[in-house]
Amino acid sequence: MSYLEIKNISKKFNKLNVLNGIDISINKGEFISFLGPSGCGKTTLLRIIAGLENQDNGQIIIDGKDVSKLDPSKRKVGIVFQNYALFPNLNVYENVAYGLKNKKLSKKEIDEAVKNMVDLVGLEQCISKYPFEISGGQQQRVALARSLVLKPDILLLDEPLSALDAKVRENLRDEIKSLQRKLNITTIMVTHDQEEAIIISDRIIVFNSGNIMQEGTPKEIYYSPKNHFTADFVGKINCIQDEKKTFFVRPECIDFSIFPKDGYIEARVKDIEFRGNIYRLVVESEEGFIFLDCQWKEVVNYKIEKGSRVYINLRFRENTIEEEVAVHAG
Repeated sequence: MSYLEIKNISKKFNKLNVLNGIDISINKGEFISFLGPSGCGKTTLLRIIAGLENQDNGQIIIDGKDVSKLDPSKRKVGIVFQNYALFPNLNVYENVAYGLKNKKLSKKEIDEAVKNMVDLVGLEQCISKYPFEISGGQQQRVALARSLVLKPDILLLDEPLSALDAKVRENLRDEIKSLQRKLNITTIMVTHDQEEAIIISDRIIVFNSGNIMQEGTPKEIYYSPKNHFTADFVGKINCIQDEKKTFFVRPECIDFSIFPKDGYIEARVKDIEFRGNIYRLVVESEEGFIFLDCQWKEVVNYKIEKGSRVYINLRFRENTIEEEVAVHAG
């Protein structure tokens, strides 16, 4: 049985449809990412789950209970915002303890809960410091601890890593994933970062213009997209059109050779982009411009450079999708 059920949720702002009859079922302990471009409705849905926004239609059901009309404080849902929302006049201990003050707990119980949570997120050395005295990554850990110390049934993360630099973001992403697994807490994260969603999620739900375009495991979303939007939004694709269909193939799924082979077509290298662990080649063939990824050893050993002749195989494998397109005469 689903732990969180989102049933037929719709929302308009003025006359603009922001969410169009959204249905999602989430199991206990799952890590779900709402992935999509800005303005697609993913953050609005997160706020509706938290009770910070009212839906026009539909229900939010948590553990069999309809919470659609409950105040945020009665939903047992924790939320971590992109901007941390810490109290600048309170130190780390006081920020984490803030929500416990209304729980009628003893000072000893609050002290124990706060110290355990601060230790869990690795901030024991910062417990007496104020937000302005710690880094952005540490501030986000405080926000996470403040939410988790209340023992919510569901944790909501609103683009929690987007304000951090790349290395800190990567480290904190791994810590969030580890912490979520350890606590087995049902978690929903809003993000527009495809790589982040693929790495951290059990399932990804792709949104566009208030609709769900596809949901599935990261591997399903990446290698078996069901439509052009998902294929194009998650990762890089090549579009190859024949008379009746448009085919999509990932750059890493294209084989190439510096020698002619059966089934391969000739192409010329127009550009080479170094990407650290791989090179991305832009080649021109009878099918138009094609992106393909290869190992740095291949580029070096084969002495590939701009203008080099290569041969590419565009055979369509399991991780290639087909989508019908209209064919217009004349």
